[in-house]
Amino acid sequence: MKKHISVLFAALLISAELPCITAGAVQAPETSAKAAVLISADTGEIVCGENYSEKLPMASTTKIMTALLCIESGGLDQQFTVDSQAIRVEGSSMGLREGDTVTKYALCCGMLLPSGNDAANAAAVRIAGSIPAFAELMNSRARELGMSRTWFVTPSGLDGEGHGSCAYDMAILAAAALRNDTFREICSSETIKLEFGDPPYTRWLRNTNKLLSMYTGTYGVKTGFTDDAGRCLVSACERGGKRLICVTLNDRNDWNDHMALYDYGFGAVDTFEPELPADMAVPVAGGASGSVKLTPGGEPLVLTTAGASQEDMDYTVISAPYVYAPVSAGDALAELSISFRGREIRRIPLYSAEDVEYVQRPARKKSLFERIKSILSHKAEGKRG
Repeated sequence: MKKHISVLFAALLISAELPCITAGAVQAPETSAKAAVLISADTGEIVCGENYSEKLPMASTTKIMTALLCIESGGLDQQFTVDSQAIRVEGSSMGLREGDTVTKYALCCGMLLPSGNDAANAAAVRIAGSIPAFAELMNSRARELGMSRTWFVTPSGLDGEGHGSCAYDMAILAAAALRNDTFREICSSETIKLEFGDPPYTRWLRNTNKLLSMYTGTYGVKTGFTDDAGRCLVSACERGGKRLICVTLNDRNDWNDHMALYDYGFGAVDTFEPELPADMAVPVAGGASGSVKLTPGGEPLVLTTAGASQEDMDYTVISAPYVYAPVSAGDALAELSISFRGREIRRIPLYSAEDVEYVQRPARKKSLFERIKSILSHKAEGKRG
């Protein structure tokens, strides 16, 4: 059995392009979309789709990238006053006004639920100083994710020259964003209670994604609409350990199309349970043992259309260079990055499988040279005194 295990003492980023694989002998349902795709949220494999590599305007589904970058920028609970110019934007809004005090977390909620263009612009200016500078960050991250047919111009998704993506790129973006717990928590909420304003006061935001209540298992992601783009929808759904992501662009019947694609997709794919490494450990400083064994927090299932095998899997232990004793069994010490054909698909926590006691090391005896040096130093101090 082939097992690739490595240890990484920093953040891991894998952006290798995964081949597109279409699976399923049963005919996939037709849609009203100009472009559509259904993929495995784990591997990025294509279950079915049509025109999924064609670049099209994607409207407010753009805010998936904006919200992800906002969350990753940190300081989500720090309060600040919104930029008065940034919030002067047409279209959907979270209700920001000049002088309002907000947090980045509130802006993420404002752009992912009511699809606030004001929230997206305010976040962009707060993070990068200007909308063009933020667009550069968006495009840089798109390249990292392998979104080869995507170009961002606006953080909100309002029309801009060259602004567009393809259905497959947006599905890959959604898969990456949903691995962020904060992003997933926000986009899967039908309503969220927040405080913002001048002065801040309590208000409720409602999600425009009706699929959350229409189809069991849906946990995201984002709606969109402009006259040029038509109705756009990126969604995610889980059933029986299977996770799928669906994207339709320019689709007048998006709710029904997504439900039909999920009905088809869950029957067309299988899960694979990879055999995780059994010999994982990290070094221990100051312990009775020089290392501590690790045990994974769960046995993950991988949704695949191509009949995955252990040969497709790679594993990377992500930890500090060493941990300090004492260590108790069950302590969270590291993460295991699981990759499928060169693409990271999941991280799971790694816990200590045993106790490691702290051991007081005896003081090191001074060498003869060190003792002579110390004696001479004391004599010198006595003469000066």
